[in-house]
Amino acid sequence: MGYQKLLDHFSAFTQECFGDQLTGIYLHGSMAMGCFYAGKSDIDLIVIIERDIPVLQKIAFLNQMIQFNGIAPAKGLELSVVKRKYCRPFLYPTPFELHFSPMHLPWIQKDPLRYVNSMVGTDKDLAAHFMMINRYGKVLFGERITNVFGEVPEEDYADSIWADIEAAEIDIVTKPLDVILNLCRSFAFFKDRVYLSKLEGGRWGLLHVPSKYRSLISQALRAYCSDDLLQIESRTAKCFAAELLAEIRQEIRGRHFRFMEKKDV
Repeated sequence: MGYQKLLDHFSAFTQECFGDQLTGIYLHGSMAMGCFYAGKSDIDLIVIIERDIPVLQKIAFLNQMIQFNGIAPAKGLELSVVKRKYCRPFLYPTPFELHFSPMHLPWIQKDPLRYVNSMVGTDKDLAAHFMMINRYGKVLFGERITNVFGEVPEEDYADSIWADIEAAEIDIVTKPLDVILNLCRSFAFFKDRVYLSKLEGGRWGLLHVPSKYRSLISQALRAYCSDDLLQIESRTAKCFAAELLAEIRQEIRGRHFRFMEKKDV
């Protein structure tokens, strides 16, 4: 596995940092699912702990994450620290203790104390992450996945992935590769109840999305699996996003998900 040395160093440091507070370290995302491409993928991790983390411990952990992120793939490390008690039984939306993302680097470096005190709350994305950990996750350290992670209700997973794609018509202009493949794999779930990676979602889309968009999806798949940049016509991309969102809304209504009662989908 590429970046194995980085994962080993991350695991060793996390064990040292959290000691007997640490329940386990779990890899998910493209690297766990066998479709990792260094130029287009990040490394997705979940750290589970038993108790609260003191502020200084959080800052020390973040400082080391900055160093690890510097030797990570281009999209960096993406990780959350979560207490075990929220994992089994699963609580949604899920509280988290700490989050690290490259998009927050300037804030972390400028004012780590303020970042730590502000970056608290709940994260709907964790439902999708935990669902994938249950199916494809890898244990880097600690207890077995089945001992730590409870079942994620389908309703919570559906709400989680809808929250991720509902702004697709806007986001596709600035993040076309991620949005195209995410829309395909989200549509696959709502239509066929399958849980796919971005790569698998794109391949599914070639077979199930209207044929006029197959060229767009093929371009996204080629870009995802290479160093090529995805260059697409924005009008076509927006039409694709609008049409798939409409299809997904129809599937949501047909399945009578409760979360649609709380928002206008």
